[in-house]
Amino acid sequence: MQAFTWTCKNFSQLSRDELYAILRLRSEVFVVEQQCVYQDVDNYDKAAFHVLGMARDELLLYARLLSPDTKYQTSSIGRVVASRGSRRKGYGKELMGFAIKQCEDLWPNRGITISAQEYLKDFYQQLGFITASPPYLEDEIPHIKMTRR
Repeated sequence: MQAFTWTCKNFSQLSRDELYAILRLRSEVFVVEQQCVYQDVDNYDKAAFHVLGMARDELLLYARLLSPDTKYQTSSIGRVVASRGSRRKGYGKELMGFAIKQCEDLWPNRGITISAQEYLKDFYQQLGFITASPPYLEDEIPHIKMTRR
């Protein structure tokens, strides 16, 4: 199993190189690979905490954390992404475990909401999330709202 260096930084703490790596990874996966044309840079980045999973000085895993009352009443985890070569190796659970812990430390007892791609429902259920909405389309991809207390 690969060893990751995990960090969580607010927007002002990110270096230019880190921000570039974040936007590049999100674009590679969400725009190019998933062929989804949407506005990824959505003004939440400046208000967010950014979870970076680095290995050999390369960003391979990422998630964005938003404080309660920013997008939902609870805190939220979004833009969860793994580079193509980092998938199906258990790293997503490692990423989400770190992200959940950061939310719990930053905003104790506020819960967490995610907008999950529907096909990942079982993955998020294993992490303690429960379905909180019927399926809906977000950027033409089926999603479900899930919560964790």
